[in-house]
Amino acid sequence: MSRVGKVERTTRESSVYVEVDLDGTGQVEIGTGVPFYDHMLTALGVHGSLDLVVRATGDVDIDAHHTVEDVAIVLGQALREALGDKAGIRRFGDAWIPMDETLAHAAVDVSGRPYCVHVGEPAEFNTFTIGGNYPFVLNRHVFDSLAFHAGIALHVRVEYGRDPHHIAEAQFKAIARALRAAVEPDPRVGGVPSTKGVL
Repeated sequence: MSRVGKVERTTRESSVYVEVDLDGTGQVEIGTGVPFYDHMLTALGVHGSLDLVVRATGDVDIDAHHTVEDVAIVLGQALREALGDKAGIRRFGDAWIPMDETLAHAAVDVSGRPYCVHVGEPAEFNTFTIGGNYPFVLNRHVFDSLAFHAGIALHVRVEYGRDPHHIAEAQFKAIARALRAAVEPDPRVGGVPSTKGVL
């Protein structure tokens, strides 16, 4: 059974197309107009073993915010579509990612109940911009939007770190690995992994 989600969304601020295959091998084609975000989405696809296509155009001449958030919204929607009824998946996943001086953790529950907890990013980087047009504070917007639109509970925390690039990247990689574990087929689960019978 194919577990592929394809979603397209156009607003006055952006035009976004996302295609995701949960059973991929980490093949990615990313273009958002925000180079550092492309780098993070590439890490998400590669380390999550997701085949991921993201094509986006937006008003990045004004600010990266709209494009970055809108891509996260559509990515969440595509993940939700790809998951279908969630039968036979592990449901839960978590991962620790060390990146040089940084350590980040992510935990995922593919619960159908969206929630995001994001803690630990050093406050001194709140005004920092990476790569010229990716404000560090957008990390939280990405994680919130992804969790809400995918219908997952997502907890992300930074234990420590001093390089904004490493802090952001460790979080994206931790989410990738946690999500990979959560959506992986479990041969011991025949139906939906919930006492309710639905997720």
